[in-house]
Amino acid sequence: MTSTGSGAWTEPGSYPVAPGITRIPLPLPMDGLRAVNVYVIETDSGLVLVDGGWSIAESRTQFEISMKEAGYALSDIRRFLVTHLHRDHYTQAYVVGREVGADVALGLGDKPSMDLMHDRSISHDPNLDRLKLAGAYELAANWTAMMPAERPPMDDYGMPDQWLDRDHTIDIGGRVLAAVSTPGHTQGHFVFADASAGVLFAGDHVLPTITPSIGFEPAWVRQPLRDYLDSLRKVRELPDLQLLPAHGPVTASSHARVDELVAHHDERLDACAAALAEGATTAWEVAALLPWTNRGRRLSELDPFNSTLAAFETLAHLDLLQALGRVTVSEADGVAYYAQAPTAATVSS
Repeated sequence: MTSTGSGAWTEPGSYPVAPGITRIPLPLPMDGLRAVNVYVIETDSGLVLVDGGWSIAESRTQFEISMKEAGYALSDIRRFLVTHLHRDHYTQAYVVGREVGADVALGLGDKPSMDLMHDRSISHDPNLDRLKLAGAYELAANWTAMMPAERPPMDDYGMPDQWLDRDHTIDIGGRVLAAVSTPGHTQGHFVFADASAGVLFAGDHVLPTITPSIGFEPAWVRQPLRDYLDSLRKVRELPDLQLLPAHGPVTASSHARVDELVAHHDERLDACAAALAEGATTAWEVAALLPWTNRGRRLSELDPFNSTLAAFETLAHLDLLQALGRVTVSEADGVAYYAQAPTAATVSS
């Protein structure tokens, strides 16, 4: 029997969200993001799933239970549309896709990161260079200590069957989805809009209760926040749709949440500039002056993984301020140093 969805959004089960569309939350092995939503779409030729979950035993067991509860079998799956390469979205889609013969599609912008992940000639984690760029030396040392001595196997991280490139439409059999390229969270992130059903499969691009991390991917780009804000504008230009996020409850208005996210990043840009005015010079020093998470925690209260996300997001905000001409940046010994740009009055004097 299908669950009603009256409890927390992470509660296991299967939840109809629109005619022929079911939400299945699957568990994650982490404290913060406790689950990921997988969406099952009925089509004329079988099931199409948006995202697949993390390939761990607990998730696989719940996946099979929830699919059966909804009246489906894994063998009914014909295709996975994966919003981006992060393992909580991609790895179970890849593993199950191989087992049942379902094609797996992923955004082409994620291919450079996938290539790096498969490149056995790389001798160190690219995240270390980025942490040093942020001035987070102690965190870089902790990050190294957390990493396994040997690179883990990539059995659940093979290449997709199809690379999605640019904005286009996908006929999935009785439904047409608008596949919209939304780089920012990762360079290959895609969202999928079903205008006829009035829903947006938003992945991690638009989340209802938290702000997505920006640019946490092996193949680093210099302006992930600019890309993300541009992508938010693209989604804002779509019709106002029911928001089907990867993490969090289904909500009524994609437009309302996009507006909140844009306002949030405007505030963070101003806060980063203010931190520079207080004397901070590196991304790590700026991050230490900012509140983090919905609870307003200090940087020192975060675990190493979330501290890393904070360092990278602060880099992204500072680099966008530099592109906007509000700050200057210089590098010395692999560290980026930021300062407020001189005002017109200062220059003239």
